[in-house]
Amino acid sequence: MSGLKMIYSIFAVLGLFLDTVLATAQAYKQLEFSNVGFTGSFTPVQKISDETSSKCTCEPGDREYFSGTNAPLSEYLSVHLRGPLKLSQFGFYVADKFIINDNSSSLGTWDRVAYYNAEKQTADNVTFTTNAGTDSPCLGKALCYAANDGVSKADSSTVLKSDNYISSDEEFSIFSSTECPKSGKNKKCGVYRKGIPAYYGFYGTTKMFLFEFEMPRETKKNSSSFSYYDMPAIWLLNDHIPRTSQYPTNGNCSCWSSGCGEYDIFEVMNGTERDRLYSTFHTFQGIENLNVGIQSYGYIERDTENTMRGGVIFDSNGSTISFISSSLSFDQNLTASSVNGLLYVSDEDQVYNRKLLSVAGSASSSKQSDAFSLLTDGRGLWYYLLTIFTGLAHFIMV
Repeated sequence: MSGLKMIYSIFAVLGLFLDTVLATAQAYKQLEFSNVGFTGSFTPVQKISDETSSKCTCEPGDREYFSGTNAPLSEYLSVHLRGPLKLSQFGFYVADKFIINDNSSSLGTWDRVAYYNAEKQTADNVTFTTNAGTDSPCLGKALCYAANDGVSKADSSTVLKSDNYISSDEEFSIFSSTECPKSGKNKKCGVYRKGIPAYYGFYGTTKMFLFEFEMPRETKKNSSSFSYYDMPAIWLLNDHIPRTSQYPTNGNCSCWSSGCGEYDIFEVMNGTERDRLYSTFHTFQGIENLNVGIQSYGYIERDTENTMRGGVIFDSNGSTISFISSSLSFDQNLTASSVNGLLYVSDEDQVYNRKLLSVAGSASSSKQSDAFSLLTDGRGLWYYLLTIFTGLAHFIMV
């Protein structure tokens, strides 16, 4: 058997094993990742040409480097939601310092800097957008202001109505109300598409995104027209991504493929596990396959009958935790002790934890299918196989 065929065979077996692992994963109250943040880089989009013609192309720019706690998710992030889903409240908070499960007096308060309330029809430092703008062969649909239903196009910033249910495949996104400067290579928001409403996302090393939402069962009949039937999700993206292209046909048209950052807070990952919400990092912290990402092999149960409250915390010590809590509040200020109170569990077995690898840099390609990269890398094929099997063995023993 040739080296390439051997690699494909090995990964086929590993894929089947991973499917089995996910199928036997157990439910947790919280999904936590530790040692989050590394030194790496990504390539932003430098130029977009002929975006509405068949000659549409994108040119990647020079690498931009990041490092430190929670990097690259310490950058500006946009919020994205996919149906079936209804959003009742959204809050974004920042703190000077917060450490999960540490209630010492040295920790400050969480300050709310963005808020939406569907019932009260209030939106502070919030801009709702959706992918219903101009279509492009290489970029897909452009961002535009979302109408009050979340999915139709509006001419200006609009508050989502109280009954803002969206169905399968339908999405809307949330940015801050701070407008970007003019598009440009050396500008704060980088290069982005012409004619879009360009806003910053939400920034901070220590930050918290909170949601009150429903994920009811999809009532429409399934068909081949759906890509994500009854698979709701809430996730975060480096805000450069949606301003250029969230779903490009050309990888150069988004910094996503070079690892600028995505975190899936609550995501149904396949149609056979529709009541399981997983969390996943899509960064190059110790991995090469960005599409698979760094997954939680435990899940949070999706409640299809009742309202859910929860979110994600990126703390000051490199821990990220997705959680659900019925006692969650959206007050203007939250103390460190009250937030840690939301995370209290009587049994540590109710918290899934995965430690990310410590690395000095990032991979340069997202194509795990390029098997030769495993053979030509200085660390060698067996390094990666050992890493994979060690990780799987660790999971089995936990």
